[in-house]
Formats: sequence, structure tokens, C-alpha cells
Amino acid sequence: MLEKTVTNSLSWVIGGAQGSGVDSAANIFSRACAAGGLHVFGKREYYSNIKGEHSYFTVRVSEKPVHSHVNDINVLVSFDAETVFRHFEEVTPGGAIIYDTDVADTLLSEVPTIDDHAMARIKKALEKAGLGLSVKDALEHARKRGVVLFPIPFFQILQEFAQKTNDPALSKLTRMVNVMALSASMAIMDFDSEVLARAIQFIFRAKKKVADLNVSASIHVYNYAKAKFAGSNNFAYRLKTRPTAKDLIIVQGNQSSALGKMVAGCRFQTYYPITPASDDSEFLEANEILDLNDSGKKGSTVVVQTEDEIAAIAMAIGSALTGARSATATSGPGFSLMAEALGWAGINEVPVVISLYQRAGPSTGLPTRHEQGDLNFAINAGHGEFPRIVLASGDIEESFYDTIKAFNLADRYQMPVIHMLDKAIANSVTTCRNFDPGKVKIDRGAIVRQVITEKDKGLAGNYLRFKLSSDGPISPRVVLGTKDAIFWNTGDEHTEEGHITEDPELRVQMMDKRMDKLQVALKEIPDEDKAVAYGDGDIAIVSWGSTKGAILDMKEKLAGEGIRIKFVQVRLMNPFPSELVKSMLKGAKTVIDIEMNYSGQLGSLVRQHTGIEADYQIVKYNGRPMSLDEIYNAVKRIMNDGGRNAPRRQVLKSGA
Repeated sequence: MLEKTVTNSLSWVIGGAQGSGVDSAANIFSRACAAGGLHVFGKREYYSNIKGEHSYFTVRVSEKPVHSHVNDINVLVSFDAETVFRHFEEVTPGGAIIYDTDVADTLLSEVPTIDDHAMARIKKALEKAGLGLSVKDALEHARKRGVVLFPIPFFQILQEFAQKTNDPALSKLTRMVNVMALSASMAIMDFDSEVLARAIQFIFRAKKKVADLNVSASIHVYNYAKAKFAGSNNFAYRLKTRPTAKDLIIVQGNQSSALGKMVAGCRFQTYYPITPASDDSEFLEANEILDLNDSGKKGSTVVVQTEDEIAAIAMAIGSALTGARSATATSGPGFSLMAEALGWAGINEVPVVISLYQRAGPSTGLPTRHEQGDLNFAINAGHGEFPRIVLASGDIEESFYDTIKAFNLADRYQMPVIHMLDKAIANSVTTCRNFDPGKVKIDRGAIVRQVITEKDKGLAGNYLRFKLSSDGPISPRVVLGTKDAIFWNTGDEHTEEGHITEDPELRVQMMDKRMDKLQVALKEIPDEDKAVAYGDGDIAIVSWGSTKGAILDMKEKLAGEGIRIKFVQVRLMNPFPSELVKSMLKGAKTVIDIEMNYSGQLGSLVRQHTGIEADYQIVKYNGRPMSLDEIYNAVKRIMNDGGRNAPRRQVLKSGA
């Protein structure tokens, strides 16, 4: 039990059947906390079916910025039996479980969506405690550990609300139970009901009647919970509003890259529906008409859902040839289909951006779960050798700015740019500083709008699109339709005009021209876009992508114990910044590779390009993102006794 009140620091989880409004409730909670001056980090977990299976959303709240989730649950909000069964052991002593009284007698065997392996684990825990196999027994298990229980008859309250509003039909609107459960938790934590009401209004802003109805229901259950549990002094978690920072925003990961595309001037995007990448395109579709700066003029983004991923990248390449900034968004299986066209873009020096949202593979793998298994594939996809830039974002804020940079890099170096994101970024929500478009300037590279001299023309007067020059490997680019600028594109090796050739000397010149652009890029790209070193210490952690948040939070936790470590976040994966990474790891007595894949793909890259091999490896590949707790415990295990009792490879396994 907690001996004193804990204010504005907790982990809140809501769960329910997929399609029952779990996401809406979590987004309301997150927005209400942010509007109340608090920082949040939330992650969404869901199955690959449309409805029925278990879905849950974890939101961590603090008065200071947070970048990751934790395993422990302080407040569990449930409105079905499965949520209690799956999470009752994760709730901390002094924490709370809010549950529906109507499901208390439900037996474990009566929940068809709990798979056999999970059922066996739950059954073992309850039988070990000498309890039965009902929700009531799971709750008793939690109560004995010091968890505070808050039973609420949601459907009875819903009927009372229907009578109060003189609308009997409302008693059947079970979808409202998600907001009611959320509101009950806010009442128990003494959160400001007016701030909560505004958050509900915002989330349902597209449908005013629905918004007003949910606000009314929220107030009704909020008052009920306040009255019923006013004397619950044994529950100590509280949420109190604070002054809101002016530059603080709350943003979802599936919005940040799309917002970056709008700012970057992306005016054509293709996609074939695939989780979790589709949300990127759908957000662009929903906001296709744009205000252009303060000019009063309108612009637009054309978004095309194609028949497959092959068509998606081919259309994006065709659009890029016309001079439009073009992109396609996909995940692993879709990217597999794009490999041949990627090579076509490479040999023709086409600036196209591929937003690659990683998920767990191989094949269909875990369609809605997280992994970082596509790093080697992104660097090497396609037959033969051709240049591409691979840039990896570590969090939501980075993904916005990196998206703009990806288009700049594609245009400047005239090659495909693969922007690596992942499910953990796409399906998380966080508070961060307001995006500042002015931080990244638009760079369209060497584009020739009008051909006015003969120096760039060949023997037949055709434009030398792939001109060989002692000035460097980047040829001035013209867009299709430019007057007096006829050139050819082909998947074969070609001359300066683009005609097919098999001449051995010209082949070497063209290969050198294309590949040399990577060395130019490596020299010109700023160091902060290649790799970033946080802190200093004898222990250096090297990682990439969305593990960043948990590592930064772990680093801060260790600092509170007087322990300093260095974290090297590699951002530019290809061309690899060998010398910079080597300098950042220089002097480290212990190097730990942390990443979300089986083989430690970044660790292999570091060893290949720097000769530095990690002393320890911490990996996770069960489909759930790394938490602060498990990274902290794994690193501490290495630190204890100088690492003598720590295995060289630790596999993390937390997550429901």
C-alpha cells in the first residue's frame, strides 16, 4: 500500500474488446492530461483482426517529459472480463482496478478470445494462489496484493442515464461505456471534470451530437464515482491540472510524418493498405486541401490507393519524374514487392521517398506488432548495386523533421530515400514541443527549369540527363516536359542521354557516378543527422529507432542513482557514418547493443563499418516495444559485478 499521495505520476491502462472504443477513451485521457499541463506517452496494442480480440492502451503521465512506457500499471480501467484476466497481475500494490460488476462472475473458460497459452498462464497464477478461475478470483488475487478495487455497474448507470435524459434508446448504446469507464477513473483520481469534458468534445468534434451525448454521460458517471468512492482513502494516486506550456502539443505517431510531408511540399503519395503504414496516407487524405503559409492560397496533396505495392512505387516514381515531390508509404511485406521498382529509381536517379513502417516479420509475421527487423533489407533491397539513403527516426518529434529532410536528401542527391519508422512510433501518442517548420529549409537540389545553352546537350541535341562531369557525380535534373530537354529513362544501363548501352567503359563510369553520390552525401549531411551522442560514461549504449525513448528514460533513471552512461543513437544507416560512430564509441570500456530484432542488425553494421563489436547485446522480438523497466533491469544486470554474471545476450520478453 502507498503511504502518501502520488500526484501526477502514474501508468494508466484501459482495455476492452477491439472495436469497443478503447482508442477513443485513451485519446481522450491523453488529451485531457495534456490540456491539464501534464506530459504523456502512450502506446497502443491490438490484434490483427477487426473486432473482438483484446486491445489495450497504456498511457504514462508525468509532470516532466516522458518518452516510454513502463510494465507496471497503477490504474487499470476495464469494462470487460478479458482485460481483468490479462492484466490483474501487472497492477501495483496501492494501484486500482476499475471494473464492471456485471462481469465479476465470468469464468476464464467463458472468454473465447483468450488464446490457449495466455489462458494457461492465467490459470497457473490463480491456482497457485489457491483461487478459482473467475474474474472475481482474479480481483481477489489483486486485492490480496494491496490493489484497490472499484466496482462500477456500468450498464445500470447507462440505464439510469437514459431515464434521466428521457431517451430509452441510450440504454442500448454500449459503445458509450468506454467513456464512462474513463470518466470514472478520472473522478477517482480527482481530475478536473471541465478539462475532461473539453477533451471529449475535441475527440468527437466531427459529430457534435455524439460529443454532447458523451460529455453528458461522462458527467453522470463522474458524479456517481465521486459520490460512491469519496471515502476511499486507501487509493493515493491523483491527477491535478497545472499551467500548460505554450509550445506543448499532443500528437499521434501516425500524424507526425504525414504533417512533415505537407510541410515538405509532398504533393503526391501512393499506398496500398497495410498496417501500420496506412494511417500515414489516410491522414493525408483527410487533410488533402492545404493552406499555403500565410498567402491565403490553397494547395493539395493527391493521395492514390493503388491496386498493389508494385503499382504504388511505380506511380510515385512516375510522379517524381514530373518534378512533384512524391512518396509512398508501406510496411515490410509491401516493401518486399517494391524492390524491383526501387532499383529502377536507383539506376535512373529518381528522387522518391519511401516511408517504411516496420512491423514484425517475416512474411505476414505479426501484422499489428512491433519490430526493427527490416534494417538490413532496407539497405540492401534490390538486385545489383545502386545508391539509396536510409534514415531512421527515433521518436514522433524526429519523424516530423526527418520527413522533410528525407525529401531534401532525395532531391539533392537524386536517389531513393528510405525513411525508417516503425509500429511503435506509428501507434504511440506523446506530448512534445510544437513542430517548427522553419527549422528545416526546403532544398530541391540541382533542377534545371529551362535549357538555354548547348553545353548540356548531346550529339543529337538531346539533354544529357545523366551527364558525366569532373565537377561531381550529381547531374542537373530536368523534369518531364521541359522544353528542349529530351532524354530517356530505361531500366538498362544507359548513356548520358539515357539510351541503352552495354559499353564496358561507360558502364564503369555510370556505376561510379551513381555510387559516388553516397560519398558526397556522407560529407555534406550534418553530423546531427548521422548520429547523436547523449551524455558520457564508461558504458556506451548503441541503438537506433524507437528504442530511443526507453533508453533516454533509463539513462535519466540511472543518473538519479549517480550512474553515467553514454547513448549513441545512429540515425543515418546508409551511407553509414563510420568515422563519426567510431569517435562516439571511442574510450568506452563496455559497449551494449540494444535493438528490437533477433540478430542485432545495427550491431552487425557497427562491427562491419567500425571494427567495434558490442560486448553485450539486449534484444527483443516478441512484437511488443521495449519498456523502461526491462531495459533498466537488463543494463543493471550488466553493471552488477562488472558484468561477470550477465549473459552476453539478453532477450527481453515483457508485454501482454
